[in-house]
Order: sequence, then C-alpha cells, then structure tokens
Amino acid sequence: MNPSNITATQFVQVNQKPSGTKSDYKQNPIYKNLNDLILNKKAHIGVIGLGYVGLPLSIAFADAGYSVTGFDNNAQKVDLLNEGKSYVQDVSTENVAKHVKAGKFLAVAQFSALKDCHVIVVCVPTPLSKTKDPDVSYIIAALSKIEMNFRSGQLVILESTTYPGTTREVLLPKLEEAGKAKEGRVFDCGKDFFLAFSPERVDPGNQKFNVYNTPKVVGGITDTCGDLAAVFYSQVMEKVVRVSSPEAAEMVKLLENTFRSVNIALVNEVAIMCEKLKINCWEVIEAAATKPFGFMPFYPGPGVGGHCIPLDPSYLSWKLRSLNYTARFIELANAVNLSMPEFCVDKLAAALNEDERAVKGSKILVIGVAYKKDIDDMRESPALDIIHLLRDRGAKVDYYDPHVPELSWEGIELKSIKWTENIGTSYDGVLIATDHSGVNYATLLKNSRRVVDTRNAMKAFKDDKITKI
Repeated sequence: MNPSNITATQFVQVNQKPSGTKSDYKQNPIYKNLNDLILNKKAHIGVIGLGYVGLPLSIAFADAGYSVTGFDNNAQKVDLLNEGKSYVQDVSTENVAKHVKAGKFLAVAQFSALKDCHVIVVCVPTPLSKTKDPDVSYIIAALSKIEMNFRSGQLVILESTTYPGTTREVLLPKLEEAGKAKEGRVFDCGKDFFLAFSPERVDPGNQKFNVYNTPKVVGGITDTCGDLAAVFYSQVMEKVVRVSSPEAAEMVKLLENTFRSVNIALVNEVAIMCEKLKINCWEVIEAAATKPFGFMPFYPGPGVGGHCIPLDPSYLSWKLRSLNYTARFIELANAVNLSMPEFCVDKLAAALNEDERAVKGSKILVIGVAYKKDIDDMRESPALDIIHLLRDRGAKVDYYDPHVPELSWEGIELKSIKWTENIGTSYDGVLIATDHSGVNYATLLKNSRRVVDTRNAMKAFKDDKITKI
C-alpha cells in the first residue's frame, strides 16, 4: 500500500489481499475529512499515558507540527511536563520545554479534552496479575474515558501490549455502544469511527533506533481503519508495515518478545551447562557469533527485566491456555529466566565460601539495579530479586547505580552509595547485576575481595577474584 499523497514514508503491505472497498470508503466524507486533517497537520492528537511509550510519541508528533494533548492520571507528571521538564531518559527537557512554550504540547489530568482530539493513542501499562494473568484494567480505564468523550470522526489506536483479540473483543463493542448512545443510530467502525492496533517498539536507551526510524506495524479493524492509522504514523515514522488485522499486529509484538525470551533462556541454560562442564560460556558464545549465517548471539545474565520480555510472552501463553493449548517453550523459558537470580546468588555464596565466609552476616555490594545498562528503568529488574534473596539469606546489602539514586520496591528502601576510589573495600563480596558503561571496573576490581560478574563486565581482566556466570 502506498497512498499517492504520501511519499516520505515507505509502506509495506504484508498481507496482499485486495480490500475491495477502497473506491467506496474514500468517498466517505468522515474518512476524507480526517485523512485531510492528518495530512495537513491540523488533526489534534491525544495520547493517553505519558510514560516510556506515550511521552516520546507525543513529542515526536509535536516535532512534526501537530498539536498534542497528553493525558495522565499522575498529577506530578503532568505538572513536571507543563513546567517543561522531562522524566523520560529518551526525551530531552529542552524539547519538552520548546513544545510547551509554543503551545504544541499540553499535559492534562482531566480527560474531557478527549472530545477535541481527532486521533487518540492509548499507551497505558499492561502488567500481569500475581497469578500471571493479563491485567487490562489500565486499558479498560482509558477506554472508559474515551467512551465518555467519544464522537464521530475519531481514530483510536491501541499501542499497549496485550493478548490477540483485545482490540476487537474489548475496544470495538464498547466504542460502537458509546457512539450509538450519543448519536442514536448504528455507529459503524470504518465509516463513523476508526480503530486500529499498533504495537509499541520502544527500547529505552537505544542510541540507534527510536520512535522515528523503528518500523511501525499497523493492523486496522477494517481496511479503512488500517489506511488511516498508516497515514497517521507515516507523518512521523520512516516505515509503516501494514498487516491484515489488529490480531496479527497484537501477535507481532508477542512474537518479537517471545523470541527474545526463549533465546535468552536458552543461553542462560547454556551458562548453567557450561559451569557444570567447566567451560567459559562467554568464550563459547563469542566464538559461535563468528559464524556469518544461522546464528544470532544472545548473552546470559541474572534474569530478564523491563516491561516487555518478562511479561509479554505470558500474555500469549494465557490466551493459548484459554484455547486448551500449552505454550511449552514460553513456560520453560519463563522458568529458566526466573531461576537466574537465585543461580547468581548461589554463585556469590560459593565465592564467599572460598574465603570461609557465609552469606549471612556478610556485606554485599550490588552494582547496578536498572534492568539494563545505561538507563534508569528498574521495571522487573532481576537485581531487585537478587537484593531480596541476599537479604533473605541474612546479608547486609548496599547498591551502586549512577542512574538510580534511590529505590523503593516491595520492602526495599535504599539509596545508592557514592562512588569513591576505594569503593568495595568494606564489602565481603561484590555482585555486578547491571553493566553500566560509566563504572570504573578496574578500580572496583582492585578494591574488592570477591566479584561475581553476571554480565561479563570484567571481560578485560583476568583475576582469581572474579567469578563469572
């Protein structure tokens, strides 16, 4: 698909089935009006949820010349943004301040302004419950706000990661009902309003791929919906990839992160196997990575973190359980990855044992609590599980993280210690959970009695004090 009036963005149509309806719907004045508003940058954009996904998206469309209103229940976030300050690492304070001053971006905690938005993008969290079931309560809450302010001629796009079927089974009937209640007539998706799913692909801290150059997958309830969503994203994104349905787009996101989860679990198990075989797993992986075909390197670690990999595959396995099917790869990968924090603590216990010390009563320094290097995001970080496990075994735990000055999580209330030239000297052991590039590992090694390196951060050093997974 390549709309004749869009030339800057590359369109890819994955499903080549002809729509058979384009000559009809392009005559629809509601479609034509919204399409023209988007192309002329007169469409008002509303983004619900101003976190790691919603804020970069909001600022990207403000950059493109649109007026954007961001909606969030967190009054503190709203106030910070309207003061021109950013709390998301990938969005600069300077850029937020510029658009706030120019009147192109406004954050609000009241949702009545949704009625003035031509395009509404939902970017709210989708966590798992304690029983690993999908928690779509944030989506439902956002949907209720849209329903109260719904009108003809709006395009609604869900970006929150969820199980296949959510857009069609949850959002579609609610919006149809809301439209019918207000208009007193049948409210048709694809004619009166438009609905699509487009999975977020945000990788915090990635210096190469961002909201502009990461291809955007789009699946609409109808061809009309998909066309409008594709035109909308094409105003900012370099490449838009069309799929045949929202279910396909929802599945794309789950496949991407299930692929990563399974491969990380595989290499984590390889690390366990290499330990039993007394082989350096890092050497094995680096050598295997020299093969120019048929191999993609993944690396072991203390577990998986972030919003996506620990959670998204469980959305898929939950959906399949409802269809009486067990997603065995996903279940096994989850089990392996969840076992890694304890494996790392066991490695530290073994290292301390060589010094005739027990974990109980020992002082342990954890390096890095963010879920990956050079970011401040602690969501689902395995370092937090490691701290809990060490405390449960009686250790006294401190941490150092240049990106996370303090943390509060499930009973843990800690502040990062300050970096000094003699860091590590007062600790019985050091465990590197996150390999931040700003850490002076030579100084750390020099002053430490024992170092358990879960990230190969000390690959440049050879010392009997280092224990790797």
